[in-house]
Amino acid sequence: QVQVVESGGGLVQAGGSLRLSCVASGTIYGINDMGWHRRVPGKEREEVANIDRNGNINYEDSVKGRFTISRDNAKNTVYLQMNDLKPEDTAAYYCSAYVRPTVSSYYANYWGQGTQVTVSS
Repeated sequence: QVQVVESGGGLVQAGGSLRLSCVASGTIYGINDMGWHRRVPGKEREEVANIDRNGNINYEDSVKGRFTISRDNAKNTVYLQMNDLKPEDTAAYYCSAYVRPTVSSYYANYWGQGTQVTVSS
């Protein structure tokens, strides 16, 4: 079993900062990509940022220069530092981890339950 758990969401004023954390735990042989996604009610989920195990990073255009993704491979943890938050960043944020549970299994995407980020104007 693989578990993915996010933490760090909350309510913040526009211009403020939050740091999200996500830990993958359980039976894990290896983790490739880890990423952050967000969903606003009535809209499709969008990928905010992702990072592979070598540190290669991609960002969605609207968060470039404001959000920073990082990871600690030893702790199976990925972070999202969010600065200069805007009301349009309000969403449920989800973590994903592309995990190979055992040496004999394939990689599969595992998702957390989400953490709410609300930015007031």
